[in-house]
Amino acid sequence: MNIGEASKATGISVKMLRYYEEIGLVRAALRSYSGYRVYSDKNIAMLRFVRRARDLGFQVKQIAALLDLWQDAGRASADVKSLAMDHVRELEQRRRELDEMIATLEHLAHHCHGDERPDCPILTGLGAEDEATQKPPRKKTSRRSFAVAG
Repeated sequence: MNIGEASKATGISVKMLRYYEEIGLVRAALRSYSGYRVYSDKNIAMLRFVRRARDLGFQVKQIAALLDLWQDAGRASADVKSLAMDHVRELEQRRRELDEMIATLEHLAHHCHGDERPDCPILTGLGAEDEATQKPPRKKTSRRSFAVAG
């Protein structure tokens, strides 16, 4: 496969394919005599792995570690699980931060009349010196767990 076909097969843009090779995340594809990249089935499988890991929010360094583990037949699954659970904790923290942002914006928007008057609590809140004046009281949220098929 050439780079365009590899891009279509993996859902990774041509620019990102080149970038991943440049930073060493994936091995560079072999080149034809005319200098074009030629992607093997093994390259495509690796790129699909990278795409799926990116879709799950893993960062490049984490993906590199996952690729190393994926290619190591002697790996301990505990190492993979540890990496995945670290990422889950990072995602949970990001979710909490997003929930706080949403609550703050909802609070500010709720107090905005949205009419022709110039006063606007949203702009006032964004310009406030003290972050505490912008945030509504924290709500207790219940933790939910979801089963993942697999």
